[in-house]
Amino acid sequence: MIGIIGKKLGMTRVIQDDGRVIPVTVVQCLPNVVTQVKTADKDGYPALVLGFNALKKPTKNKKYHVKKEFQTEDALEKGAEIKVDIFEEGDKVRISGISKGKGFQGVIKRYNFSRGPETHGSHHHRRPGSIGACAKPGRVHKGKKLPGRMGTDKTTLRDCMVVHIDSEDNLIAIKGSLPGAKNSIITITKQG
Repeated sequence: MIGIIGKKLGMTRVIQDDGRVIPVTVVQCLPNVVTQVKTADKDGYPALVLGFNALKKPTKNKKYHVKKEFQTEDALEKGAEIKVDIFEEGDKVRISGISKGKGFQGVIKRYNFSRGPETHGSHHHRRPGSIGACAKPGRVHKGKKLPGRMGTDKTTLRDCMVVHIDSEDNLIAIKGSLPGAKNSIITITKQG
């Protein structure tokens, strides 16, 4: 499916004609340029590589800040531009981005564990509790939920609705919150 790369600007709201208020995230999608066309004969699968946000001082090997590949059957030529007008209001789209980094967090925030007792001499307030058996197996199993770094994961949301499109300013408003901080890169793909 064809898609577009954009930059998350932030959240606002859209008021419908019937008075309903819809929270939306605004994404700026400057025209993406097709930098490479992959074919089934040459590469084994059909795809388009899009470049987003051209560099002020391009080099021989790097001309864009971000390049992403979209597997699609659409036949476009190298150098063609893809704009927000490929979407329509009411379309269902798939959103991909990198979630906000939260740093090193404990098990209560990271995995929604319950607290321990607060009184009667307990020292088990925000700790994970028992993490394994004694002599057998004599180690902590892989994948055990423990404190650690949280966030900065690739997150994908499906069935997000396009609420508004502004072709002049290259803006697209999508219902709800999207992954990532302000000015982070978002990938918007049409759902078939």
